[in-house]
Amino acid sequence: MPVYNKLVRDKIPQIIEQAGKTFTTRILEDDEYRKELRKKAFEELEEYMNAGDDEKALEELADVLEIIHALAECHGGTIERVEQIRAEKAEKRGGFKEKIFLVEVHDE
Repeated sequence: MPVYNKLVRDKIPQIIEQAGKTFTTRILEDDEYRKELRKKAFEELEEYMNAGDDEKALEELADVLEIIHALAECHGGTIERVEQIRAEKAEKRGGFKEKIFLVEVHDE
């Protein structure tokens, strides 16, 4: 019997049950939930980094975005607020579309 000890999407227990399997779950306290979401973010980013093609990369990015939605709520915000902050930063500092790679800065 595999032991996972990890945060899973809300419908995973239902999917496991439909497959005729049994499972054990528990509901996390808020602090533990935030910690597990952060761990899940690293897991999903690693899966994105290992994606072999564009379609798989987009699928993994969707998973990362789902985690960002949950983390925004965890921090008392919304994805709309996160987007607002992102847009403000892009206005002030730019985005990443121009593919600029900073090599070094010289003090003169």
